[in-house]
Amino acid sequence: MRIFIVLLTAFVLSGCSTEDKGKNQPDVADFSGQWVVINYWAKWCKPCLQEIPELNELDHKFDNVSVLGVNYDGAIGEDLAQQISDFSIKFPVLRYDPAKQLGTRRPSVLPTTLILNPQGELTATLVGPQTVHSLAKATHQIVSTPQDIP
Repeated sequence: MRIFIVLLTAFVLSGCSTEDKGKNQPDVADFSGQWVVINYWAKWCKPCLQEIPELNELDHKFDNVSVLGVNYDGAIGEDLAQQISDFSIKFPVLRYDPAKQLGTRRPSVLPTTLILNPQGELTATLVGPQTVHSLAKATHQIVSTPQDIP
């Protein structure tokens, strides 16, 4: 009986882990039919942190563009949640690096942003900090000047 209780407790606790198990988490494939902006960032990367408000705005302003983040250091669980909160990230953050899935290499310079068209094809790799305007242009949104962004 004691073994049964230990096994039952272990089973129940395994379902209550604070670590993400991938349930209800975004996947690149979930955004088919939209432009997808995948941004690699890290807490130690000052240009990454400076562009987060630009990414938040892009994600908010354009209905056919979705921004997804990737924590370059692979933070998970409470550590990742704290970083997302600390840096006011408003867009979903993937719990995995999609580079292999996309048939590309993991970036070696941060920030790096991948642009996928609505068919899921990689159309651009942007290195360095971006603005709403540069990201809107990369995702083929109709803007001619930064003031034209809705």
